[in-house]
Amino acid sequence: MASSPVRVQENIERPREGDGGGQFIRVILADTQAIFRAGLRKIFALEDDVRVVGQAETLSQTFSAAKKFAADVLLFEAALAPNPVEAVSDLLRQNPGLRLVVVTAEPDEELTLELFRRGVHAIVPREVEPELLVDCLHKVSKGEAWLDHRGTQWVLEAYRTQGTRPGASRPKVQLTPKESLIVSCVTQGMKNKEIAQRVGTTEQVVKNYLRKVYDKLGVADRLELALFCLNNRMFDNAPKDAPAQSSPTNGAATAVPSNGGIPEKIS
Repeated sequence: MASSPVRVQENIERPREGDGGGQFIRVILADTQAIFRAGLRKIFALEDDVRVVGQAETLSQTFSAAKKFAADVLLFEAALAPNPVEAVSDLLRQNPGLRLVVVTAEPDEELTLELFRRGVHAIVPREVEPELLVDCLHKVSKGEAWLDHRGTQWVLEAYRTQGTRPGASRPKVQLTPKESLIVSCVTQGMKNKEIAQRVGTTEQVVKNYLRKVYDKLGVADRLELALFCLNNRMFDNAPKDAPAQSSPTNGAATAVPSNGGIPEKIS
């Protein structure tokens, strides 16, 4: 079997007329089954803003494709690797700007939790509906994470369980008033642009504050931050300068929307 990644046809890679601006979600398909890759290419060909830029059918080809092709999202079959957790860790370390969507043969709680700990943006079952997969790609391409209802419950329960284990409690950390305000906004489902407007600063400053908060609290992303606040009841008695409850369009104070999605991550 060839060791170089499989190239997709040029007519799929080129933008269509009228697409305008060339703002596309560039995807690499890494899967052992050619028929599955072909099916995905047909699905994505119907989308105006999704382009398949490369393919791979082995793990070594996947690493080559991730290095060779400029892509936003890698759709990665877990069965490609004997140890998919280590494989995605290596892929993300070597390609820090790439977002991973892992395709699993069947629901697996332990694998789901470990993949998210390693930085995967989404996990989808192999039988996922086409429209859900496309929705997943759109969310992941924007930096958001995506899980189905079952995966979301696994993540929530794991975090709550971790917080109740003996010796698992984290040392108390003092946040500055502005850090607390930004974190409160995150727990209300506000995006960085909305937080920046609320606080009176820029999106980049909000990102910088969030990274400092992550380091202080020992969390990796917005999901873990929101769950940390939920588990530790950080905003049961919200400060006076905390923002008002967001509208239904922005979601309630819960960190996990009812559609199974998860708040965006900071790259």
